Amino acid sequence: MGKKTLTIGFIGAGITGTSLAVRLDQQGYRITAVYSRTLASAERLAGRIAGCRVYQTAQDVADTAKLVFITTPDDAIARVAAEVKWYARQTVVHCSGAHSSGILELAEHYGTNTGCFHPLQTFAGIDQAIDNIPGSTFALEAQEPLLTTLKNMATDLGGEWVILQPGNKVLYHAAAVFACNYLVTLVKLATDLWQTFGIPQEQATRALMPLLRGSLNNIANVGIPNCLTGPIARGDSGTIKKHLNALENAESPLLDIYRELGLNTIPIALEKGKIDAQQAADLQNLLQETLIKVRR
Repeated sequence: MGKKTLTIGFIGAGITGTSLAVRLDQQGYRITAVYSRTLASAERLAGRIAGCRVYQTAQDVADTAKLVFITTPDDAIARVAAEVKWYARQTVVHCSGAHSSGILELAEHYGTNTGCFHPLQTFAGIDQAIDNIPGSTFALEAQEPLLTTLKNMATDLGGEWVILQPGNKVLYHAAAVFACNYLVTLVKLATDLWQTFGIPQEQATRALMPLLRGSLNNIANVGIPNCLTGPIARGDSGTIKKHLNALENAESPLLDIYRELGLNTIPIALEKGKIDAQQAADLQNLLQETLIKVRR
């Protein structure tokens, strides 16, 4: 079925659902129905898409759309799949990064096709999400012919796709947390250090942004491991020791985090080829030393 004849509905009109619906509409897909627990959210989505109607229940969306995206919070996906009466050869897809299509098992009892379509992207707000979707990778899980439909959707949205098996989803999502959510945490920890010498967080964040952008550009253009810079990449034990001593003297809670991240950086530096095995061993020994004094 072509994208111009395939009717698509959304159950859930949060950031993910709204941004996907808007982008799919822009690419010629027919977004015809939406339901959300919050009426204002459903009306906001429908207001961005000509021909999209707000319905009063999830069942109404299932009764009118050939393909239904469940874009509710993760904890509600299984409940929606269980409560709605689907029909044979209908298609039901969720957009969770952590759950496999198995969470839609009860929908399959009606003879539906089920799958996952997860955009590997950070969605902080609707407009930002709409802007961020092109270029994103989509994690797909489905059987044919649905798999081909989802591949085409990802391509039409300006993205790429990877196919995951059900058992891969949790580690896939954990990797996304490391790359996205914990990057925010690392920047917060860095700005906390700046505050110890009197620079407020907002100013510290502005100062660090060019460094962050440069690092991301290097990852994209040079690749890992060659993009690695800094004292571990150079085998600079003296600088690392200064960092450890300064963090210890400041009684910083970041000391153990610094050491753990450093230990995980050594193999990258070795792979880059700028340090040898002896330098790596020296760095490892330095980072593993117990530097926190026992406080009485």
